Amino acid sequence: MPTPTKGPRLGGSPTHERIILANLASQLFEHGRITTTETKAKRVRPLAERMISKAKRGDLHNRRQVLKTITDQSIVHTLFTEIAPAMAERDGGFTRITKIGNRQGDNAPMAIIELVTEAVVKQPSKSKAAKAEDVKADIAKAAPLADTEAVEAKDATEAAEFGEGSFVGENAPEGFDIKGNKDSMLFHTPESQWYEQTVAEVWFNSAEAAEAAGFTNAVEAKTEEA
Repeated sequence: MPTPTKGPRLGGSPTHERIILANLASQLFEHGRITTTETKAKRVRPLAERMISKAKRGDLHNRRQVLKTITDQSIVHTLFTEIAPAMAERDGGFTRITKIGNRQGDNAPMAIIELVTEAVVKQPSKSKAAKAEDVKADIAKAAPLADTEAVEAKDATEAAEFGEGSFVGENAPEGFDIKGNKDSMLFHTPESQWYEQTVAEVWFNSAEAAEAAGFTNAVEAKTEEA
């Protein structure tokens, strides 16, 4: 006797297994859903979906093919005239299996297999040009974020070079009111006559922090030159 390819055989022989699966498929098409063991549900699912695919073609040849498995003509009629048209917009996945726990007595895992009758909601397909525009828009949105992160990382690195009490950036936090110039290594306090016209490249929260970073008070430097 040949060995089954998909786990233990249902029934005692290949013929018995085919009869079991055909009966399960017939009951599924007649009632829309049936309760059975998980093993049987998983084994009947591909057979039922194959029968539905044949019914969707709707020709005489496929009807005869289905009748070889499902011999009840009334069920085949229901399959071709009611179930197949309801599945017209669906390309696959005609059935659904839901586990419902174990059966009392033999503790066999049970499941419900049912036909999927919900309407298919298809997303409108986009042209290649539209998809390309979406990609460009995503890139454009990501670029400013990347630039901002790069600038922030650069500012943080430069601020670390000048030590504690320093800040590199345009908008200094409250308390950082001393301007430093990296080229001249001079710093200007708010009392300095050059304070307003000086563009700060680095800010300090105290003169001590500026001096610790190697900067010199611009007023004192000007006095020494005089």
